[in-house]
Amino acid sequence: MGEEHVQFRIHPGASGPTLVYLPGLHGDWTLVGPFRRALAGRVRFVEFTYPRTVTWSLPEYGRAVSAALTAEGILAGWLLAESFGSQVAWAMLAEPALPWQVEGVVLAGGFVRYAPRWLAHGGERAFRRVSAQALQRQVRLYLRAVRWLRYRAAADQADLDEFARRRTELDKAAAAHRLGLIATADWRPVAATTRVPVFHLAGLIDPVVCWWPVRRWLRRRCPGFRGARLITVSDHNVLNSAPGKAADQVLRWIRSASTTDLSG
Repeated sequence: MGEEHVQFRIHPGASGPTLVYLPGLHGDWTLVGPFRRALAGRVRFVEFTYPRTVTWSLPEYGRAVSAALTAEGILAGWLLAESFGSQVAWAMLAEPALPWQVEGVVLAGGFVRYAPRWLAHGGERAFRRVSAQALQRQVRLYLRAVRWLRYRAAADQADLDEFARRRTELDKAAAAHRLGLIATADWRPVAATTRVPVFHLAGLIDPVVCWWPVRRWLRRRCPGFRGARLITVSDHNVLNSAPGKAADQVLRWIRSASTTDLSG
């Protein structure tokens, strides 16, 4: 199945915190370009691509991210956890002995325990059964819609071309495996004891993750929960569909949490 290690890119920014992007089910950095450009170098931004593994557990994802960061001398920062990436973030928080220190978490279309479970199981079965050729047809339809709706710059086009090239048979198998991990994971005990700042960012039109029960649970049960933002003209991939608003909000949260910690 190929080499099983994470890849990452570091984009230098102004002095301040490090923001680490953990991608969603697609598993790579190809859809975060508009958000990265909206940050405009205001933080050091590290973006990851997962391996096409069908064996890793969620803790193994978390350990691989931690090891890659610490090997680069990056010892602490914020996690920007998109959808499936939220499961990797909770796995990292579940292991306080990891050398990399989580200073805070922004869940972008993320969740604690996916519901309904049957939908994740069904998605896993569908990914295993569909052919790579049929998946490519769906990808091409998606890319046409995205190009028409919001992608105009040459950099955006390059990102979409890379996204399309990565949707291979191996990639499909890895996505099915990640859906299986989602279907069985339950991070509620971890979230219920998490005290680092946790924020929730979502798009109003989200058929993948129902944002309001996630937010309600965090507000009631997660001691680190600090706030949420719903961006109305946006969808599940909120970092991509509303990059400017999302970037400004994430930076406000990081700064507000840092100010609170310093004053406290």
